[in-house]
Amino acid sequence: MSTIHFIGGEKGGVGKSVVARLLAQYCIDHATPFVAVDADASHASLRRFYGDYTRTVDLTRVESVDDIMALATEVDRRVLVDLPSQSERALSSWMKGAGIFELARECGVSIVFWHVMDDGKDSLMALERLLERYGDAARYCIVKNFGRGKDFSLFEGSPVRARAQALGASVVELPELQETAMRKIDRLDASYWAAAHNTVVGADAFTRMDRQRVKVWLQSWFAEVACLADVM
Repeated sequence: MSTIHFIGGEKGGVGKSVVARLLAQYCIDHATPFVAVDADASHASLRRFYGDYTRTVDLTRVESVDDIMALATEVDRRVLVDLPSQSERALSSWMKGAGIFELARECGVSIVFWHVMDDGKDSLMALERLLERYGDAARYCIVKNFGRGKDFSLFEGSPVRARAQALGASVVELPELQETAMRKIDRLDASYWAAAHNTVVGADAFTRMDRQRVKVWLQSWFAEVACLADVM
């Protein structure tokens, strides 16, 4: 069975593309068949770091977005879609206009929404809208990104958390990567695999401790994802 994973969060700066890249790396490291879809033209992170695995779509063009379903029905695999900020309206219009949930059921395709969030109210409200919009038609995985927030008590004690739980949503934690290592990854345009394994010597090279921190970070995330057998 193919699964379409929409990786979003609606709000900018919560780490959507980070999670998309981590999921792509997870699939590569675990020999899981997948194709990545970059719908975020402003960052194009998947296309930049996983170009051999990535297609692009334009959410403003229906015939372009249709490629997502085509990729899911060609062969059994994971389709990882990196969504840009403020894409909820365009995506919902496409899904409603084409009857995507009905088509997915006919084709044996599952749909999962990954909601990447910081610890603020805006992320919580965006999650509430997502759950209200799609209800039990989809599955959900909520990512508490500790690189973008430290106190998620607002989420944990909210009616939205209870609603998500009632819908069977999974909740995972993305630990924070030490700031200097993350900045170096961004500055060098390095993949997470390269940051963990690249031993090239130079002024901007990753040090042994940089590589070790990235390895531990990846292992922590992979352990979280490994518990999501019903999602992945």
